[in-house]
Amino acid sequence: MSALVDYLLHSDRHLLEFVRTYGNWVYGLLFAIVFAETGFVVTPFLPGDSLLFAAGALAATGALSTPAVIGLLALAAFSGNTVNYAIGRATGPRVFAATDQLGWRHRLLNRQHLTRAHAFFERHGGMAVVLGRFVPIVRTFVPFVAGAAQMKSGGFVLYNAVGALAWVVLCVGAGWLFGNVPVVKDNFSLVTIGIVAVSVMPIVIEWVRHRRRAAH
Repeated sequence: MSALVDYLLHSDRHLLEFVRTYGNWVYGLLFAIVFAETGFVVTPFLPGDSLLFAAGALAATGALSTPAVIGLLALAAFSGNTVNYAIGRATGPRVFAATDQLGWRHRLLNRQHLTRAHAFFERHGGMAVVLGRFVPIVRTFVPFVAGAAQMKSGGFVLYNAVGALAWVVLCVGAGWLFGNVPVVKDNFSLVTIGIVAVSVMPIVIEWVRHRRRAAH
């Protein structure tokens, strides 16, 4: 856990070390992390927004190719969600219908995250696939829920493509534009924390609203 926290808070430094040591293999690492973070409901803890921001900052220095970063990570985000959707479509109905709280599905899945993503999907419909991209944890579970809800594959592919491209371009673009600004670069850990904090704000707001409704 300490290693994961260190990587999350200093992702720019670790990426730069990896580039220096392994060269182009860094593209494979980035692809694998983004694919796993969006493709498997058991890995929502992997870095997402902060990793894209760090990749954009490195691309601005020439250490990475900007077109390659955007293209590969958009593909990773799209394909990850597609796999997640397929898994949800195949197993989701049984997961939601299951009553055995000790079953293997419930040990693997965080039921609260799943329920929150389901409510998010019900409220926003197909746009949840796009909007969920910008909310950590939710983006990992929404495609699974979309599959479980038997969302039409054509609609999912469209929203998935739009969301993947928008998420990658905005996060990588922000890193490219601001990641090497002295005040940002010198306080990158704080910036990373800020990115995560802003990303989870919708979850916090929704939780507060839920608590208020429950209180009344």
